[in-house]
Amino acid sequence: MYWLIENREQLKVLINSGYKKAFIEVIPYNDTIHPVLNRVSLVYIRPLEASKGFMVCIAHSESLNVLNTGIDKLISKFDILYCRDKKEMLHYFPNKTLYDITPPPHTYIRPTTQTHDLYYREHQDNRELNLIIPIVKHYELCETIFEDLKANINIEKTKYDEFFNSRVSVVFNAIERNGVRIHNETFSEYFHPVDGEYVYTQFNLKTTTTRPSNKFKNVNYAALNKENGCRKSFIPRNNRFVEIDISAYHPSLAASLIGYDFANIDIHAHFASLYGVDYKKSKELTFKQLYGGVFENYKHLEFFQGIEKYVGETWRKFESDGFIECEISGYRYEKEKLQNMNPQKLFNYILQNLETSMNVRILWDMCVILRKRKTKLVLYTYDSFLFDLDDSEENILEEIKEVFKKYKLNIKEIEGYDYNFTE
Repeated sequence: MYWLIENREQLKVLINSGYKKAFIEVIPYNDTIHPVLNRVSLVYIRPLEASKGFMVCIAHSESLNVLNTGIDKLISKFDILYCRDKKEMLHYFPNKTLYDITPPPHTYIRPTTQTHDLYYREHQDNRELNLIIPIVKHYELCETIFEDLKANINIEKTKYDEFFNSRVSVVFNAIERNGVRIHNETFSEYFHPVDGEYVYTQFNLKTTTTRPSNKFKNVNYAALNKENGCRKSFIPRNNRFVEIDISAYHPSLAASLIGYDFANIDIHAHFASLYGVDYKKSKELTFKQLYGGVFENYKHLEFFQGIEKYVGETWRKFESDGFIECEISGYRYEKEKLQNMNPQKLFNYILQNLETSMNVRILWDMCVILRKRKTKLVLYTYDSFLFDLDDSEENILEEIKEVFKKYKLNIKEIEGYDYNFTE
């Protein structure tokens, strides 16, 4: 069978081929358009038992046939579809058989061809650009991607691989799908022009620490400026925004690692009394010691004694075993894959991984609560969750707060009619 599938007879042969495992890659209309707003041009399917991949044509200038009604049937025939980026692929095909073979610490960057580079340099704003790039060049690209990644398919699956595929990819895809409503003129003034009244965030899950970043079209949604007024460009689609922040999140997580109990007190106020400083200075001192090492004059405090003991024991285990496996996620920091490590840096990595893993648990519970509801979770930033609240959904805010209680986390909330909150 020829590699290009462009009519129903050819597609039928592939559907009835009996292949059960394959690698899949999507060619959208334009690589620079967010997947929520994008459409599928071509689908590359590489059955593991086949000697070549197949390019199924959905929409392209070189083919008159439209096979979008048959692609779902083809995909349903496979028991597992390995992919380069499950979070992205779920936007196009929300299929349970997808399996990401490049979870952290893999840092695979999708390659291009010279032809792709030329077209994107000259015609990037063409929203259907991939429909005029020759299909054979897209096929060449997909074959390269498969050759680069095929060895990952047979690597023994870890606890973290399962966590990443069953939880991490799913929850961040859900947030991306929701988008956030904007005041178009204001957003364009601070960021870039937008066609429509919604923008969509894009998480990069494959970072060294596993802590996701969140950027799209040069807008850093994980670090929106709080001073210059840009946040007023974000407005609710429903009645109001409610932002829930976890109080003293990193001290709380560190306490869970060392078995220390703050007993539901205001942690920063507690430390302020111990340090003999004000609240703001207390936060600063605690953060510096968690990430830079305990100061000599506070080493007598029970909490920091526990931290120093944990850091030392963890480092000795890392040195002797060659790795440390993180709680919740099962992610392993491996000595041979990390450079310039030291005890404090390793602790920082573990703490950030625990933050992300705990947030994935929280986000999963949020997705369950908000499924088929008008209220949406529209932004997530490390210790902060922004909800676009519909007031007609009684008690939903209380349901959301119960999730944080479940994980014994103290929270504070603030609300407004745009995102330019003042505390």
